[in-house]
Amino acid sequence: MPEVIVRKGEPIDRALKRLKGKMDSEGIMDEVRRLRAFETPTQKYRRKAKANAKRAKMKLRFNFNA
Repeated sequence: MPEVIVRKGEPIDRALKRLKGKMDSEGIMDEVRRLRAFETPTQKYRRKAKANAKRAKMKLRFNFNA
């Protein structure tokens, strides 16, 4: 679970923005939204296919030796 330590003199809204950024980078809010409602098998298939395509694209992008 991400945590943010509020620095001395730092506005709360800035600390909340940092927390939101950490949660977004870890995918916590996406998972909460996904688990909130029933996911049909088609939606599950499309979500996994999209994640696999993104993973393959990043793998190709960073491991390309040409």
